[in-house]
Amino acid sequence: MAQQGEAAGYYAGGAPQQPQDAYYQGQKNYGQQPPQQYGQPPPQYGQNYGAPQGPPPAQQHNGYEQQGYGDNKQSFEQTFKVDKPKFNDWWAGALLIAVFLGYVAVSAISIRGYSQNHTGGIYGNANDFALNSNTVILFAFVLGMAAVLSYAYMWAARAFTKQFIWITGILNILFGFATALYMLSRKYWSGGIVFLLFSIFAVFCFISWIPRIPFSVLMLQTSIDVSKKYGHTYVVSLIGGLLAAALGAWYSVTLVAIYVQYTPNRNNPACSNGGGGCSNGKVIGLLVFVTFAMYWISEWLKNTIHVTISGVYGSWYFAPNAMPKGATRGAFKRAVTYSFGSISLGSLLVAIIQLLRQVCSAAQRNAAGDGNIVGSILFCVLGCLIGLLDWAVQFLNRYAFSYIALYGKSYIAAAKATWKMIKDRGIDALVNECLIGPVLSMGSTFIAYACALLAYLYLIFTSPAYNSDGGYTPVVVAFAFLIGLQICNIFTTPLSSGLDTIFVAMAWDPEVLMREHPDLYTRMIAVYPHVQQAIHA
Repeated sequence: MAQQGEAAGYYAGGAPQQPQDAYYQGQKNYGQQPPQQYGQPPPQYGQNYGAPQGPPPAQQHNGYEQQGYGDNKQSFEQTFKVDKPKFNDWWAGALLIAVFLGYVAVSAISIRGYSQNHTGGIYGNANDFALNSNTVILFAFVLGMAAVLSYAYMWAARAFTKQFIWITGILNILFGFATALYMLSRKYWSGGIVFLLFSIFAVFCFISWIPRIPFSVLMLQTSIDVSKKYGHTYVVSLIGGLLAAALGAWYSVTLVAIYVQYTPNRNNPACSNGGGGCSNGKVIGLLVFVTFAMYWISEWLKNTIHVTISGVYGSWYFAPNAMPKGATRGAFKRAVTYSFGSISLGSLLVAIIQLLRQVCSAAQRNAAGDGNIVGSILFCVLGCLIGLLDWAVQFLNRYAFSYIALYGKSYIAAAKATWKMIKDRGIDALVNECLIGPVLSMGSTFIAYACALLAYLYLIFTSPAYNSDGGYTPVVVAFAFLIGLQICNIFTTPLSSGLDTIFVAMAWDPEVLMREHPDLYTRMIAVYPHVQQAIHA
């Protein structure tokens, strides 16, 4: 833990100069303090660290510099200094760049071949052996719906904060059941049953969450209030969402081009002219590669937005009266330079898990289609286990990246330090009590449902020749679901990033919460009295 503390850097005017050392020094005080009762003034813990109240003159005091007040504000880099900055986990960043270049090459070759041999629109396409321009137009509709609904979802969070959790849960459940019943009425059994099971599970989850809604509403309101005050967080979200939509469009066209260019068929001109090298193995291999690359790149984009927004919320928490200049710009600069490799590494782990989950889902569908009930059940169980692993890694990533945003350390060191700190402080109790993460996931799933239903209806009404037997329906619907999910996750990143950063900052220095944000601390106790023990555990 000493090594982790040394790696933490310091915060010149608010964050601990040596977070771990100060943390253990503070533990003596926290451990001896009896729980404070609601209504009493917040305690002061020796002023070991944390931004002082008022605008004192610049001077050295208790290990930090009291600078940056008034018109002489510090920059983000000065506020959250990193001792001897270096490029952490550079190999992961280099690997991501290599994968991206490979993705560009595969996409360019496939799209070029597709454009030379195939044309068409929604109807009357001569391609009856693989995905065609009909599908490209479908994915364009899916991207448009995902972007519009994601933006509307963010607007609803700002406009109807108190009702947001209820609206999300109820709409997610209703739309899930509607999608399942419609698919079952069309005798699309596999898709209908999956959506029905998800919807039933969502009902049980939402009922169990009702007692925790007041605390979650308070935390969401706090995040919204900060984002309204520093509106550039939504600019970051908008830019990220547009980039995600562009990435989804690029991936959609590449996906269709690979299917058309390399699917072996006597009617495929790319194969008949001898230049395509058509084979099922090549199709599968290229699809796996571009899907993995899309997962990794989109996760990197989402986590880069998260790190950037975390820098803003961290600045607000530690220095509400002296907000560092260029906090957004400074956090983004650190994310794409010194922390580029660390973000790439954390995103790589998630991308691998998500790819395995997608492969498992495809294997389950194939087993069900072949009538192999045992195999279908086994792959379903395996998919659930992989889903739990995905949740665990993403949970850890959220808080590790918030740490990286402020202290710029390597991914492994940040993950270890953050997890131990959260457990030791008792902040995990607050994290588990807050529903915003699951609610945003439900919202993203709701939009993914809408995209999947749109894709399903589109295939029914346009009846493309390649899908005359319905064989491509699961593939197209699954990719539409994936696109909607990823785009909404990126749009909603600022809300979840703000909460994650607040929890991490509370764990590092709960004294700052009580001194610099007494109103928030009081309201937290009012809706969840256990917070007094949780942050001092």
